[in-house]
Amino acid sequence: MGQKRALISVFDKSNVAVLARDLADLGWEIISSSGTARHIREAGLPVKEVEDLTGYPHMLGGRVKTLHPSVFGGILARRHFEGDLIDVEKFGIPMIDMVVCNLYPFEETFKQGADLDELLENIDIGGVTLIRAAAKNFRHVIPVTDPEDYSVVAEEIRSEGNVSLPTRERLALKAFLKTACYDSVIHEGLSRCCGPERESFPSLTVLPLSRKIELRYGENPHQRASLFTHPLEKTPWRLLSGKPLSYNNILDLDCAMRSMALLQSDCACIIIKHTTPCGIAVADDAASAYLRAFECDPVSAFGGIIAFTREMDGNAARRVLDQFAEVIVAPSFSEEAALILVSERPNLRLLEWNGGKVAGPSFVSTWSGTLMQDDVLPPLPDPGSGEWVGQPRPDLWEDLILAWKAAALSKSNSISLVREGSTVGLGRGFTSRVDAVRWACMQADGKAVGAVMGSDAFFPFPDSLEIAADAGVAAVIQPGGSIRDEEVSEAAMRLGISMFISGWRTFRH
Repeated sequence: MGQKRALISVFDKSNVAVLARDLADLGWEIISSSGTARHIREAGLPVKEVEDLTGYPHMLGGRVKTLHPSVFGGILARRHFEGDLIDVEKFGIPMIDMVVCNLYPFEETFKQGADLDELLENIDIGGVTLIRAAAKNFRHVIPVTDPEDYSVVAEEIRSEGNVSLPTRERLALKAFLKTACYDSVIHEGLSRCCGPERESFPSLTVLPLSRKIELRYGENPHQRASLFTHPLEKTPWRLLSGKPLSYNNILDLDCAMRSMALLQSDCACIIIKHTTPCGIAVADDAASAYLRAFECDPVSAFGGIIAFTREMDGNAARRVLDQFAEVIVAPSFSEEAALILVSERPNLRLLEWNGGKVAGPSFVSTWSGTLMQDDVLPPLPDPGSGEWVGQPRPDLWEDLILAWKAAALSKSNSISLVREGSTVGLGRGFTSRVDAVRWACMQADGKAVGAVMGSDAFFPFPDSLEIAADAGVAAVIQPGGSIRDEEVSEAAMRLGISMFISGWRTFRH
């Protein structure tokens, strides 16, 4: 059967001496290089240096160690091809039956703030080549890239005399995935620190993802789910207490963080339910903002996410205890607030958001393929670049901006009614804009008198303005863009509604 050989070259030396001992006990010869050889030798195990095979010492400061035909010939040789066996015999190349390898820590080096020169030195060349060569020839060579697989490999050899084909296939796929992600992380890291300005939408893109959280289930119990993040990115929030987050919590949290970012200039509270706001308010303090946001739709607020743009204090915490919430997210929690909430609601999830987000565009998986778009907040309306229809109402501008933000954060079609710094009606997720207006006015229940209305897209007909006027709405902000804009503007003038045309649509499907 011939001498079995394993080439071991690892940066992460976790448990590698244990694997080497298991292989040596099974009669395998160990070949290694530099630091790995020293580590194995210090464990009292025999090891042959790579340079004993190649006849060349390590050179270029260790950049070249394994890149040699005497190494790769033994890995890539096909045992059932006569031509390969003739070459192996002719050049005296020893067969290599296992490659154990992991790579220079480019990801960790980047996270530590390394400069370009240090990043370049932490790009593994020989290791990636070893892994790919072994994985390509997995029928004859066992590719091992993960310390968690060491015991499985050793046990199969011990019990069966070799590693099974299904295990080899699994290890090969894992190996190719490792090198693919490794190269993708290098591309992303180098793109952030050198080279020309990056294309927003290149013709080819790669997206390495590592699992951050394994979730109990997905949107529904029959669906599996996990949260993945880019290896170079940090999660922008910290779970301070409460149960682990669920899939639906994370979806709602996305809307909460967008809302906090869009309303960061104010002391605001946003209550989120099913990825859309059900109440928004600004006030002088967190408790007042919460109470006013809650008043908009107390029924929908049950079991939602409550977000604050300012530190949550003890007074706000005591108010929130009257409502059942899944998550509270804020930039920070006072010591008093944290003590109240943790002691009274131990399962309530408290999240501290640092104001950031996982960088990059938005990806949405569909049955047609993956959609990719810029993930940016919409530009705020500018009174100097928009257009007033009817009498300008600068006295209502703050409410109009809040109504615009509420509509922009809500699911389309969305309509928001705002009066004196808080939403009093929200029509969101409707397939008909006029129905969204009807719902918002009904929800306002008289509070629409003197309120302002925001719309995430144009009004296709005057009927929405007519309903708003009947409810007492004083001013409207909308993007315009309908072929009936003139007809809608004439209706606003006739109904006595001041209307600001912002020019920007803010759909959220």
